[in-house]
Order: sequence, then structure tokens, then C-alpha cells
Amino acid sequence: MDIRNIAIIAHVDHGKTTLVDQLLKQSGAFRDHQQVAERAMDRNDLERERGITILAKCTSVVWKDVRINIIDTPGHADFGGEVERILNMVDGAIVLVDAAEGVLPQTKFVVGKALARGLKPIVVVNKIDRQDARADEVHTEVFDLFAALGATDEQLDFPMLYASGRQGWADEELEGARKDLSPMFDLVLRHVPAPDLDRDAPFAMVASILDYDNFLGRVLTGRVEQGRAKVNMPLKVLRQDGTLVETGRLTKLMSFRGLDRVPVDEVEAGDIIAIAGLTDATIPDTVGSPEITEPLKAIPVDPPTLTMTFRLNDGPLGGREGKKVTSRQIRDRLFREIEGNVAIKITESPESEAFEVAGRGELQLGVLIETMRREGFELTIGRPRVLTRTDEATGEREEPYEEVLVDVDEPFSGVVVEKMSLRKGQMQDMRPSGGGKVRLTFSIPSRGLIGYHSEFLTDTRGTGIMNRLFDGYKPWAGPIAGRVKGSLISSEDGVAVQYALFSLQDRGVLFVDPGEKVYVGMILGEHSRENDLDVNPVKEKKLTNIRAAGKDEALLLTPPRRMSLEQAIAYIEDDELVEVTPTSVRLRKRYLDPHERKKAERRTESEVA
Repeated sequence: MDIRNIAIIAHVDHGKTTLVDQLLKQSGAFRDHQQVAERAMDRNDLERERGITILAKCTSVVWKDVRINIIDTPGHADFGGEVERILNMVDGAIVLVDAAEGVLPQTKFVVGKALARGLKPIVVVNKIDRQDARADEVHTEVFDLFAALGATDEQLDFPMLYASGRQGWADEELEGARKDLSPMFDLVLRHVPAPDLDRDAPFAMVASILDYDNFLGRVLTGRVEQGRAKVNMPLKVLRQDGTLVETGRLTKLMSFRGLDRVPVDEVEAGDIIAIAGLTDATIPDTVGSPEITEPLKAIPVDPPTLTMTFRLNDGPLGGREGKKVTSRQIRDRLFREIEGNVAIKITESPESEAFEVAGRGELQLGVLIETMRREGFELTIGRPRVLTRTDEATGEREEPYEEVLVDVDEPFSGVVVEKMSLRKGQMQDMRPSGGGKVRLTFSIPSRGLIGYHSEFLTDTRGTGIMNRLFDGYKPWAGPIAGRVKGSLISSEDGVAVQYALFSLQDRGVLFVDPGEKVYVGMILGEHSRENDLDVNPVKEKKLTNIRAAGKDEALLLTPPRRMSLEQAIAYIEDDELVEVTPTSVRLRKRYLDPHERKKAERRTESEVA
């Protein structure tokens, strides 16, 4: 059967997964009356809860006797490593652009990678049914982007469709018939080339996706780059440097049919397949016939820019809420993660029973932590730090910068500009974007954005939208002011009581409720002043045998501030940690004992001096 391989790439929330739903439905991939969840490709619990795609996934449809393998990719910049690997498997790409939001940072990132691979993308202006759609302007923006990224004349002559993924139609004309997605299917068949690969050479493929199956074990997905594969054929696996990893047998060979992986007996060059039967092969190894001597080339992935320390939970409540609490279990889980997630790097930390985990951003590492806590792990997490480097030519220290695009209501633009400048951000552009909104573009050090997102939402009353993209390394920008206010720290072990918390709420904002377990060194709230303050949250009211003239006044507590995992990680300072368990997220000081904290402060002060 004739084959086409395409990836759907776009900025986050521009409608990729919803469009794939409609492509599956209209191609007949679902049976009549089959119950299918919305965003069927987002099968992961975290993907459904957050409404974003985290992992790239394959599906396949048949249109006019041609099999179209479709790969749905993440849109968020933190998961760009998934997109980079996937582009190695396809011969074409559909670039989705929101008809109102237009070209955003991640659009630039994914289009740049696709053009560099030599792909000739199809551009789809999606969500054309929005009231604030501006199709002609977006068309111009896309053309300008392609030109700025050095597209060839052939790539600049891109075909274009106007579509509504939710309503399930696409058309070559802005005011066309708007019936269904057949114009998109037909354009893919016309514009995307069939794989031009050698079917008679020895079998070889590059592993691009790795996942685990309870019955099959390790399952590797990739495109067959040459030759044919059959069930039970012998295999060998080569690293990128040519080292032999293992030999084995192809026990299970699967191809994609709709949302399912279906067993097949034989596949040939060009098809996207999943194989089982290997124990050590990982991304981006070459899997092939025994006669293969050289590994296939794989696209290098951009390096991480942010690191966090994952530590054993050594607090007084450690081991009570999770099942996996030892440093060996944490280590095994982290090293298993990097087998399938090439954008993450793990190194042993100088601290005992701790690991440095480097990734693309707070969201990517936050998703890993959330996944681990749901698996029963207990951890303590340190403050995120950027990974710096030294310029070999000048010897100058450099740090990662990001390009930030902010869409905000005009009255809030002043406070955003002020906060970004305090964090060493420099405004590159400011223009009206319609509907009383302004679009601001900044260049800012990545560390300036740590912890800013929740503050940004507060400043803009929840109406602002911030998009960011790694923009390369630039000279160190100097010190950036951190959190202004100090912490309220528990001086006692026990259970927080209402009487004590009532008297403490005048000192700042509390993070705990009455009845919660607390311990020495745990952070109970944010102090209203700059300094840290040790307080007693377990102090009971002394009872006497003297009757009061009237009843005690009702002790009314202000509801505590509850932080999500990402908010907690962004909130802490260098001398603080986030304690993460399957049921709790707590904040604590790195050194629980107040005397140890004082010693650490003096050491830090002497080092700075």
C-alpha cells in the first residue's frame, strides 16, 4: 500500500489533537457509534487534566487507498525534544496556526526544525470560526516567519488551508464550502512525497519513541529507513558511536491502525512501526539486521537549560505517605526516564542521596515530579537553577535567554513591563493586537522567569497569556532580586491548632489548616516582612478553672494559600525545599534545625564576602 508520513506541529493550544480527532473520524478509523473520548490521542492522565499534549503519539488513517501515518506532537516549548525526534520519521508536516493568535514562539521553533530537515510544510490556519480571526494577517505572518528562518523558494511556496478542527472542515478558500476535511486529505496526498527509501537493503530503523507495555515490555517506535522486517527475524542494536548494544529477535511487530497498534507479519521501508523483544535498546539507537555495520544518523536534540536537585525525603514525616522512598528506587526511576526522554539529563549530585535532573523548563520537570508522586515516590526538590556556560572565545560567563511574547489587556501592560524589567527583561516590540489588547515581546534571562508566571496571572487578573521560547545563550545579566518576603517557620513538632494559627495570621499569609501535621523547620506561611520568623503553630490555649463572663469569641481563620506543585517549586528560595509525596506538597527549610540554619547562613555570607 502507498504510504505518507506526516507530523502535525504547532504552538500549544492551537488545536493539533482536536484536528487529529476529526481526521480519525472522517477517515472511518472509528466504527459507527463507537464511543471515543474527546482528544483521543491524549491518553495520559496528566495530558487530560492539563489539556496539553506531553508525549508524541502515532496514529494512522487510510484515504483513497493510501495509508497516512500521522504523528501528533506536543506544542509546549518544554517538550520540544519530542518534536525534534519525530521530525526524523516524517516526509511532510502540517503547521497549524491559530487564526486569531497567529505566529507564536513555539510556532517559530517547530517550523525552524521542519525547514532545517528540508520538509515542505502545509500551512493550516485553524480556528477560522473565531470572532477575532484575522486570516489574511496570519497568512502574511507565516510567510514572514518562513522567510526569516531561511526557507528555500520551494518551501516559501507553501500550500495553505483555512480550517476549523473542532467543526471538522478545511477549505482552500476562506469563504469556501466548509463541508469536511477531504481537501486536507487530498492536499496531503498531492503535496507530501511518498518515502523514497531502499526496500532491498538490509532492515534498519532509528528508535524515536520508547514506551513500556505490561505484556510486551519495552516497545520501540520508529520509521523503517531501509529494507523489510519480519516477525522472528534476528536483530542487532547499535549506539550512535557504532557500539553494539545487544542482539535479539523481533518477537512482536506492530503497525498503527487508527488508535491501535496491530500485529503484522511484515513491513517495508517507509512504514512507521512498533517492535518488541529487545531489553536494552533505547532512543536514538539503530535497530537492524545482523549485517548492518554503521548506525543511522539521528537528529541531535537541543541541550537542557534548567536543573533541579531531586533528593531523598529525609523530613520527620518521610516514608509515611509513599511506597517508594529509598534513594536507590529514585535513582532507578530517573535513569529509566532518560531512556525514553532524550531532553532530560541525569547526573549524580555532590550531595548525598541526591540527583541533578536537567531539562528544558519548569513544566517539563514539574510533569516528571507529578508522574513520580502518582507512582508512589516521596522526594524533596530544590529550587530550579539555570545551566550556565563559558564562552570559549571571550571567557565570559553566559546564561540561557528566552524570547517571551505577552498578550495582555492594555491597562495591565505597564505592570508587566515594570516586572519584566526588574527581572532583567528587555522589551523588543510593543504593538496593539486588537480588542483592547497589546502584544509585548521581551528578551529575558531564563532565571528571571522562574516563579514569575503565577505573579503574572495575578497582575493581569488572569487575562494575560505568556508564551516563551529558548533564545540561545547570552552574557550573564547580573543579580536578579528574588522573593522579597521571608517565611514563617515551625519551631515545634505536632499538629497545627486553630488557636495558634489565629494568632499567627496577623504575621503573614498561612499555608496550612488546623489539624495538619507540622514539624520543626517546616514552612507554615509567608511572613509579612523580609526576615524569616520561627513560630509555634501547636500552642494550645491554657485552660483555667475560672469561668469567663462570656463565651470565647469565635476564632475565624482566613483560608490558607494552597500552591500547586509548580507554584511551590517556583516559590522557594535557595535555602528551601519542596517535600513531595503522593498525598502532600509541603515547603520546608533545607536545614530543619534552627542552629544548622544559622551556621549555613554564616557560611553563605562568608563565601559572598
